[in-house]
Amino acid sequence: MTGSCFAEEIGAFFTRGKMDVLFNPFGVLYNPVSVADSLTRIIKKEKFSEDDLYRFNDRFISFHHDTSFSSADPARSVRMINDNLSVAAEKLRKARFLFITFGTARVYRFEKSGKVVSNCHKIPEKKFSREILTVESICEIWEDLIKKIKTFNSELSIVFTVSPVRHWKDGAHGNQVSKSILFVAIEKLISTIDGLSYFPSYELLIDDLRDYRYYKDDMLHPSTKAVEYIWDYFSDSYFTEETKKLYKEIFAVVRATGHRLMGDNPAELKKFSESMLARIDRLCAGNRSIDLKKERDYFRSLVE
Repeated sequence: MTGSCFAEEIGAFFTRGKMDVLFNPFGVLYNPVSVADSLTRIIKKEKFSEDDLYRFNDRFISFHHDTSFSSADPARSVRMINDNLSVAAEKLRKARFLFITFGTARVYRFEKSGKVVSNCHKIPEKKFSREILTVESICEIWEDLIKKIKTFNSELSIVFTVSPVRHWKDGAHGNQVSKSILFVAIEKLISTIDGLSYFPSYELLIDDLRDYRYYKDDMLHPSTKAVEYIWDYFSDSYFTEETKKLYKEIFAVVRATGHRLMGDNPAELKKFSESMLARIDRLCAGNRSIDLKKERDYFRSLVE
């Protein structure tokens, strides 16, 4: 899963269910050019060097990544970047699905290099020019990239979605113009290239829920309840009934480790922990790819 912060919201649900997912290996990316750039470098396994970094306020940043990769030590930044790139290349080669979330069609171009950046890293705005992508420019980039992705992994199903998070800096109308460009570009790609599809995360929040009760305090980002609603629709769309049942069982175990176990009866605590260990054994015996070591160690510590 790659793209805007909404990819991380949904990716977190995969993680809590112990599913094999990698999300945003370059950090949060908002525009189609930056997402395409990240996937191109992953496919090519094109590693970064310290020369690719930019020094600002005694920190070394990458215009290809978000701020989580910034550091006062350039060697550390490059190491984090390249470690993530290597993992992403391996994951993408074996993946069955690639979910791509576009957030905005507006981009910032660094004046010194002339290149579109993924993140401005709080550098003064005067050092950038701002522009809006066209449907044609997005499709040109992605038509070529999709061919390369399919060559890299011919079994991959590619799913596009548009983030329901409004970019309010553009204003209400500006946000709608930007999102509309994304919708039309995706529709054009899907209609001309086989093996692509669309998931309606934007429509589920904006058109289905349609209420500010489903937003966080900033009135822009979806609330936990809204993300859960979209996740339910997502799982109904992509998971079998067997997978959904297994997910719920695994999550019940994971959630149990996050709750503080109350009570002063050691026998009851031991009994509960042993029942959870038996549950973990049963889950892992039938699904050898599931890693519940952390949960197993937790309940063992309560028994011993």
